[in-house]
This record gives sequence, structure tokens and C-alpha cells, in this order.
Amino acid sequence: MSAEALRLAEALIARPSITPEDAGCQALIAERLRAAGFACETIACGPEHFRVSNLWAIRRGARPGPTLAFAGHTDVVPTGPLAQWTSDPFVPTHRRGKLYGRGAADMKSSIAAMVVAAEAFVGAEPRHAGAIAFMVTSDEEGPSVDGTVRLVEMLKARGERLDMCIVGEPTSVDALGDMVKNGRRGTLSGRLVVKGIQGHVAYPQLARNPIHQVAPALAELAATEWDRGNAHFPPTTFQVSNFNAGTGVGNVIPGEAVIDFNFRFSTESTADGLKQRMHALLDRHGLEYTLTWTLGGQAFLTTPGSLTAAVASAIEAECGVKTQLSTTGGTSDGRFIATICPQVIELGPRNASIHKIDEHVEAADVDRLAHIYRRVMEQLLL
Repeated sequence: MSAEALRLAEALIARPSITPEDAGCQALIAERLRAAGFACETIACGPEHFRVSNLWAIRRGARPGPTLAFAGHTDVVPTGPLAQWTSDPFVPTHRRGKLYGRGAADMKSSIAAMVVAAEAFVGAEPRHAGAIAFMVTSDEEGPSVDGTVRLVEMLKARGERLDMCIVGEPTSVDALGDMVKNGRRGTLSGRLVVKGIQGHVAYPQLARNPIHQVAPALAELAATEWDRGNAHFPPTTFQVSNFNAGTGVGNVIPGEAVIDFNFRFSTESTADGLKQRMHALLDRHGLEYTLTWTLGGQAFLTTPGSLTAAVASAIEAECGVKTQLSTTGGTSDGRFIATICPQVIELGPRNASIHKIDEHVEAADVDRLAHIYRRVMEQLLL
């Protein structure tokens, strides 16, 4: 398995799979998995102008046991200005022990490590217990409506059971394996449109300024304690991301104010509960408004158990690091998988350069990550 994961990571990085494009990544993955005894399906979803490629692969063992899934995405974010990259983002390049390229950290190295680990494990243990599965999409960095969520719907319809899942998101901070995500906060976004009456600033009695009206409500929203969090999650937060009003001139009172905001919520709150509390607050301030909501994902949590124990043991054995369980950061496709799988964790390389110019990973970490994934399979499927 020496350097095999690194070579596969390079091959994946060389494919310019800017979301929702897959650029042949999943075909390469499926070819290797089929050779290792996996049954593979490619499921295309979404409109023609935004076609998403999804891969489902599974290898069933010779004896009863749990189904362990590996999940990830082959799509990457756009490169940004090419002139600012030290080397071509789609030409895998090594400098000072690091592998550079778009997707190196997020998350083609993880996918490469998962595939190589599975190849090595089933090659050594062809009569393993349970099953090993792969869920791979090209719509994680995009709208996330025709990717993993569609695979989850398909598995639900088939009655396919997942017992444990490792998502290859880049979770490490200072060293490989020092942090594992065992849950994520929910995300609830909204657009608040406060209605006023446009008028001349010299005649405010003939107008109604929506900025003045909404300001006290926003101050109260910002100061509200939505919950206190718990042992696994920080308190729920409310943040305004955009505030737009006015005509662009200085002598007109605007007719409306548009505020975009987001809740990142813990398991101590629910999306419906947050909606109800915000509507009650706005109504109490006497505002004329419309409010539209977008639920990006529910909060989920994997309490310490067999999967977290196996992952922690594998990390310590391979890296000499005692991992920390965390629920910090943004969302991931784990939020969809958690609806059909009781144990979902995220484990991948360092995340310091994700989505940045000159994205990179420590080259040695790619194969070390494959060894970690293999150790997990050895603990859970033998």
C-alpha cells in the first residue's frame, strides 16, 4: 500500500472536476473498486445544465456483520485567479513534502486513501464480515440537492442498511488525526424583507423607514440566547450576512430593507422552534414583513461508541495522536447520511488550505490516512 494512495490522489487531482463536473474521477474509482470485488452503480441526477454524477459501490463479506460506508465528493470549488497559483491547480505538484492541487485537501486525498485502504483490506481479508460501501458524489460543493441526498433516498427506497459511515472531510487541524467530527450543527438561513414607505428624507412624517423599524428587532435578535449548547455543541448562533436598503442616493427614505441571516444550531434547538421564536419576536416589534426560510441541514450527533472508538484507536496506533471529537465548523454531507445511519463521523487530512489558493496536503499524510482507514476496517469487520 506504500505510496499507492498518493498516486491515486494525484490522478484524481489531475481531473478538473469543478462542481458539478466529475471529469472521470468516479469512473476511475469504480474501475478500481470493481477489480476489488465491489458492485458499482453510477446514478446521474439533476437537470442537463447541472448534471450530477453519483457512485454507489458495495462489497458484501462472507459472514454477518455491520455495513461500514465511506463517503466523499469528487467535485471541487473553482480555482480562483490562476495567476495567483504557484503551479497549475490541476497538475499535481510536489514542493517541500507537500502535494499541491485543487482538491488535494478537500477531498481527493481522502477518497484515494479510502479506495486504496479498501483494496488492501479485502485483498488480505476476502472473507471479512459485514459489508463495505462507498457513496461518492459530485454535488457537495454545489447546491447539494442532487448528490448524496439522492443516494440516501435511493438506499431508503431499497431498504439498504448502513450501520457506520466515515466521511472523508478534512478535519485535522495541526496534525493528521488530531480532530474527528462526530456531528455538525444544523444550518437554517432566512431572508427577511421589512416593508416601509418610500419618501423624502426631509418629510419623514410622510414615509416609514424600514431600517429604523427593524433596527431594534435586529439588536434583540443579536442579543438573544437561543440555547446554551451542551457537552457536544456550542450554543446556537444568529448572524446577519447581508443588509440591503436604499436607492443609492442620500435624500430618499427606502421603501424596504432586505436582511439575510443564518442560524447555526445545536441539538438543543430545532429548526421549527427557531422559526417560531423569530416570528414571535418580529411580530412583537410590530413589523410589516415577509420571511422565507431555507433549511440547509439538521444538526446530527454520533455519541461515542464502536465507530468513534475504532477511529480513535486507529489514529493513535498510526499517528501516536489522541484524537479530539468535535462538532465545530460548517456543514457536510454527513447531515444527509445521518438520517439512515446511526454512526457517522468525519475524518480526513488537515484543513488549513481548503478552498484556498495553493491548496495542499502533506504528501506523507495521504498514505498514512489510508493506513488509518484500513485499521478501522480491521477492527470493525474481522
